Amino acid sequence: MLEKKESGTMLSADTSSSVRSMAAKAKVATFIDSFRRAEVPPVSDIEANSGGPPIVPSLPLENSLKDRHVQMIAIAGCVGTGLFISLGTALAQAGPAGLIISYGVVSVLLYFIVQSLGQLSSTFPTQGNFLAYNTRFLDESWGFAMNWNYCLQWMVTLPLSLVSASLTIEYWGSEINTVVWVAIFYVFICGINIFGVKGYGEGEFIFSLIKVVAIVGFCILAVILICGGSPNHMGYIGARYWHHPGAFATGFKGVCSVFVNAAFSFAGTELCALAAANAENPKTAMPKAVKQVFWRILIFYLLSTILICFLVPSNSPDLFTGSASSTSPFVIAIKSSGIRVLPSIFNVVILISVLSVANASVFATSRPLVALAEAGHGPKILLYIDRKGRPMAALLFTFAFGLISFVSASSKQAEVFNWLLAISGLAAIFTWLSISLAQLRVSHACKVQGVSKEEFPFLATGGDYGAWFSIIINVLILIAQFYVGLYPVGGPDLNIKVFLQVYLCAPVVLVFYVGHKLYTRNWKLYIRAEDMDITTGRRVVDLDVLLQEREEERREWAERPWYYRLYNTWC
Repeated sequence: MLEKKESGTMLSADTSSSVRSMAAKAKVATFIDSFRRAEVPPVSDIEANSGGPPIVPSLPLENSLKDRHVQMIAIAGCVGTGLFISLGTALAQAGPAGLIISYGVVSVLLYFIVQSLGQLSSTFPTQGNFLAYNTRFLDESWGFAMNWNYCLQWMVTLPLSLVSASLTIEYWGSEINTVVWVAIFYVFICGINIFGVKGYGEGEFIFSLIKVVAIVGFCILAVILICGGSPNHMGYIGARYWHHPGAFATGFKGVCSVFVNAAFSFAGTELCALAAANAENPKTAMPKAVKQVFWRILIFYLLSTILICFLVPSNSPDLFTGSASSTSPFVIAIKSSGIRVLPSIFNVVILISVLSVANASVFATSRPLVALAEAGHGPKILLYIDRKGRPMAALLFTFAFGLISFVSASSKQAEVFNWLLAISGLAAIFTWLSISLAQLRVSHACKVQGVSKEEFPFLATGGDYGAWFSIIINVLILIAQFYVGLYPVGGPDLNIKVFLQVYLCAPVVLVFYVGHKLYTRNWKLYIRAEDMDITTGRRVVDLDVLLQEREEERREWAERPWYYRLYNTWC
C-alpha cells in the first residue's frame, strides 16, 4: 500500500512538473509570436468614432495608457536635463532677472500652445502623431518638414540623455569609464520600451512621481534657506545675489541667448497630447492632461527657477566646473547651504530625471516615425507593428540611433554632441509655431464652411488670441536666436561655426520643406480654407444635446462647494 502511495505521489509530481514545463514553453512561444506583424482589420470592420464618420486607424498601435499615466506624464514628463542642469548655464548667461523674464515668457507661450493642442487633439483625434495636423490643415510640404524636424529632435535627445546620465555618476568620483554606464543605461531604456506603451507608461509614472516629490521638497527647502535657515549660518539671503553680482549678467544679449535654453527645458510638454492619444479613453484623458500642464509650468519651472535665482549667484564658479550634475544649480544651492548627504540624494533624482527623458525620447520618436511612414514621408518598413501593438521597426530604428551615445568613448565627443544639439536646438520652436498655425487655420476653415466651434469637445483658453500671441512670441524667439547666433555672448562676432551651432535647425527645416516641394512639384503654399477637410475623423456630436449637457454641468457646477470647483478647474 505504501509503495502505491509513493508511486502515486511521484506520478503526481512528474505530472505537475510536466504541466509547468508546458506552460513555460507556451509563454515563450506566445512571447515570440507577439513580435509577428499584426493584421490590420478591413475598413468595414472599424467602428465609427464617437458618432462620427468611420476613421481608418493608422495601424493597430497599443492604446493602454491609463489616466494616471497621462496625468503624470503631463505633470513631470521630460522634466530633466533642461531644468536640472542647463538652468545653470542660463543663469550664468542672463542673470536672475534675465532668466526669469525668458522663462516667464516661454511659460505663458507654452500654456497657450498646450491649450491649442488640446483643442485640436480632442476634436481631431490622431493615434500616431499630432503633427499630422500640419499636413492636413497647413501644407503637405510643411508637414513633411515638421515631421522630420520633430523626429530628429527626439532621436538626438536619446544619445544626449544617455551620455548626460553617465556623466552624473562622476559626481561620486566613479573611476568606471562612462561608456560602461552608457551601455547599462542603454540596455535599461531599451528593456523598458520593449514592453510597449505599458512599459513606457509605468516607467514614466514612477520617474515622474519621484521628480514631483523632489521638486516640491526642494521648493520648501529653498524658502527655508532664503529666509536664513541654512545649517552654515549664512543668515537671511533674500535678494542678496540680485544686488551683487546683479540682476542681469550680460544685458539684453544674455536674455536673448537664454530663450533657446528655456525652449530646451520646456520641450516635451506637448507629449501630453501624444500620450493622451495612446490612452484607454482619449476623450477624457486629453482635457485632464492639458490642465496638469498648468501646474508643471507654475511649480516645476517658474517657482523652482525663481527660487534658484535667490540661492545661487550668477557668477558662481561652480556653474562652470565639474561634472554635469555638479554644475546643477539645484545641487549647488544645497551644497552651499552646508547640508550633507542631501546633494547626493538630489543627484540621484537628476540621474532618474535624465533617464526619464531618454525613456520619453524613445516613445516620442517611434510613434511619429510610424505616422511619418504612413503619410508617405518615410520608409514603409517603419509601418511594421507587431501583435502587441508595438511599432517594432520604429523602435529598432530609434534604438540604432541611440548607439551614437557610445561616441562618448571618443575624444571628439564634445564636437559630435555640439552638432547634434545644433540640429535639435530650435526644433521645439518650430513645433510650437506649427501647432498655433494649425489652430488658426482650423478656426478660419470653420467660419468659411459654417461649422460651429461649439461642437468641439474642448475649447482652448484664449482661443485664437492665444494662438496669435504664441505665433508672435515664437517668431520673436527665432529673431532673437538669429541675433545671438551672429553676435554670441562673450564670443567672436560673425563666426559661421558658432552661428550654425545656434541656428542649424532652421536651414535643416528649410531643406526638408523646399526638397519636398521640388520632389512633389506641389507649389501651393497653404491649403485653402474652403478646401480643408474638417469633417473626416472629427468628433461629431449633436449640438443641441451638447449645449444641454453643458447647461446641466453649469447648474451642477454652481451647486458644488468652492473647493470642489477650485480643484476641478485646475486639476
